[in-house]
Amino acid sequence: MAALPSSAIARWAFAIKPASFPKLMVPMLLGQAIGVAATGSISPAAVAFGVVFTVLDGIFIVFLNDWADRDIDALKRRLLPHAGSPKTIPDRILPATHLLIAGAAAGAGAVLASFATAQWLERPLLGWAGLVCLGVFAAYSLPPLRLNYRGGGELLEALGVGLLLPWVNAYAQSCRVAGPELWLLPGYALLSLGSAVASGLSDEVSDRAGGKRTLVALLGNAAGRRVTEAAMLAGAGAWLVSVWLVPALATRVALVFAALSVFHAWRRVRRASPLVTTYAFAEQAAYKAALHRAIWGAGVALGAVELLYGLARGT
Repeated sequence: MAALPSSAIARWAFAIKPASFPKLMVPMLLGQAIGVAATGSISPAAVAFGVVFTVLDGIFIVFLNDWADRDIDALKRRLLPHAGSPKTIPDRILPATHLLIAGAAAGAGAVLASFATAQWLERPLLGWAGLVCLGVFAAYSLPPLRLNYRGGGELLEALGVGLLLPWVNAYAQSCRVAGPELWLLPGYALLSLGSAVASGLSDEVSDRAGGKRTLVALLGNAAGRRVTEAAMLAGAGAWLVSVWLVPALATRVALVFAALSVFHAWRRVRRASPLVTTYAFAEQAAYKAALHRAIWGAGVALGAVELLYGLARGT
């Protein structure tokens, strides 16, 4: 296990888990770019909202997820005292009450930003959409639903990260509730489902012992990897189908290349898969890193094309 941070600033910086933020920032950027492509113009205020909302939402998720998982994390530390990365609460990096208060404050700030921007930019649905985004996480980890414990948490994460978050940002940028440009999102949501399932690999033993009903805890490591890899293929396939549903030639070409890049990454992930066994934590980390590079790289590339296409339309 890595050394624990010592200073107060280092402890808070660790607790925020900055390495996990691309999971939210990439769909935020993709959504903003979709909004620019839809209108042919860019609103700096909508971009500022997207950054503020996504960062606050991320802090809300990370802190309250650690607070909600404190018992399971403590169980994992007892079962595997030297395995995995440090845990914020069990390893005494920060107290549980500090995370609860800071996470709740970040969530309140995200909701406030949503309603304030709704008035400023005349986006009547934006405040409620931001509230729904936070509500999805509350249903994921917090009482009374706690679907990550009862089952279905992976689907909820795919909905929140792969569909809702980019849609909120696209709507903030364009004020369009629907449009053909949104056909980019089902493929991204399927890739996000694969990421959500893979996140349970390193916690299989403690989740099962603690009664947490993730897909990996219920069906096992091998089944979790099969679902992850199937979701990668499904996401690439959905993007290929979307080629026939979007009007812009540039977007069609980008979708083909994004799908091919994911398929190429799937081949590498599939070859490494047999080594990613229950206690192979280093191999699990490498497996998830390759998966994330594929998802985030494809998402950034699609977003870049949509942004350039939108700006070109406006000139």
